[in-house]
Amino acid sequence: MPTFQFEALDATGQEIRDVIDAPTEEDAQTTIRQMGYFVTRISVKKSGTEISRGSGASRKSKLYFGGGGSKVITTFTRQLSILQDAGLPILRSLRILEEQQAAGRLKNALIDTCDEIEAGSTLSEAMAKSPRVFDRLYINMIKAGEAGGALETILQRLAEFKERAESLRRKVKGAMIYPIVVVLVAVAILTFIMIQIVPVFRDMFVEFGLKLPAATELLIAISENTLRFWFLIPAIPIGLLIFVKLLRKFSYGRMGWDLFMLKIPVLGSLIEKNCLARTTRTLGTLVASGVPILEGLNITKETSGNAMFEYMFGKVSDSIREGETIAVPLKENSRPSFHPMALFFWVFFSAVPGLIIMPLPAGKGANMTAIGGFVALLGATLGAAFYLLKMKHRVVDSLVVNMVDVGEETGELDTMLYKVADQYDEEVKTLTDGLMALLEPLLIVFLGLAVGFIVVALFLPLVDLIQNLSKK
Repeated sequence: MPTFQFEALDATGQEIRDVIDAPTEEDAQTTIRQMGYFVTRISVKKSGTEISRGSGASRKSKLYFGGGGSKVITTFTRQLSILQDAGLPILRSLRILEEQQAAGRLKNALIDTCDEIEAGSTLSEAMAKSPRVFDRLYINMIKAGEAGGALETILQRLAEFKERAESLRRKVKGAMIYPIVVVLVAVAILTFIMIQIVPVFRDMFVEFGLKLPAATELLIAISENTLRFWFLIPAIPIGLLIFVKLLRKFSYGRMGWDLFMLKIPVLGSLIEKNCLARTTRTLGTLVASGVPILEGLNITKETSGNAMFEYMFGKVSDSIREGETIAVPLKENSRPSFHPMALFFWVFFSAVPGLIIMPLPAGKGANMTAIGGFVALLGATLGAAFYLLKMKHRVVDSLVVNMVDVGEETGELDTMLYKVADQYDEEVKTLTDGLMALLEPLLIVFLGLAVGFIVVALFLPLVDLIQNLSKK
């Protein structure tokens, strides 16, 4: 006897999903109506093998990259929230949104989710089968909404959370595009000048046998090194990026790099406030949605994106298991300790200018290796001193701790966390605008000095040449 899976509505309008054995589909519908249900969907239940060969699998036969980014998930969550608020059954809502999606990870995940729901799974269980699209925060909030019978409210809250997080992420990324583009264009132009323009002047100076000033000799030396080692210009940043990526695969290296980034003037403050805004809003959203505090802290820890914040929230979670409140361990563990890898990064990057000078050829008695070594040593010393002075700076200030403490005492922890997140969102916006205002004149000054040095270095010998020709 075949087994039919069906969706129906009871007398109160509640959606029912179940299975029933019957000889035919007509008999199954008759039995369901006798149970007091109104049938909205019925089909023969397929076995696991049949499902894997069904239409869902055939629609996923292609491998897609993308289609599951934060912007796409944010839009999907808002649309699902609207459909649920309109009273549509969850399966129908998912089918509608799945048909609208472009080919990609989200579309495949929605196909899988719909199949799982038809097989009897809940929405959170079905979404949990696609962890690359729906993270733990997403799934736990859906689970809390199902348990409390407030899925529509939870989806609205989740959509607002995603939209705020996406807005903050877009603001920070947008602020970094301008300086990155300007630096890349400046490097490309200066490299072209060093490779194509300066050698022409060098040959002319050699031909006339001019005695070159120190600035011109330095410029020619830089040009010759650029011609000889041009491949290092893209190789060095790419190599550093790969090195940092590999180092961050290990917890020790990741902690060192994240602590290094948190101590960089201006940029470190921006990263710190961004992490605080994201983590407090995440925890506040989870608490407001009814997720247990320990589970909420673990999810916040995993989604913080910074090893120091992961360590801090892990310690807070351990303390709560022992009966502590959130505020006390949050304050005690927000102060980083000494980390050798963070010190290494400060020493290395502070010594880079001197290391760049060392390979330059000597000119007019100047030993560039000795000068570069001195500059590198001085930079490394200053970098180490700066880190040792700043390493104990807390990543969570007293304002956050006090507001969390008040929230725990009054039972309004989620409200206080939202207020903290709103304040730091605004501070990130202000700091981002200030950083942009600071970067623009700095980049202009840098380009002006670089171009001015090149012009002066090239025209000083030309002035001498013109004066010699005038005398003759």
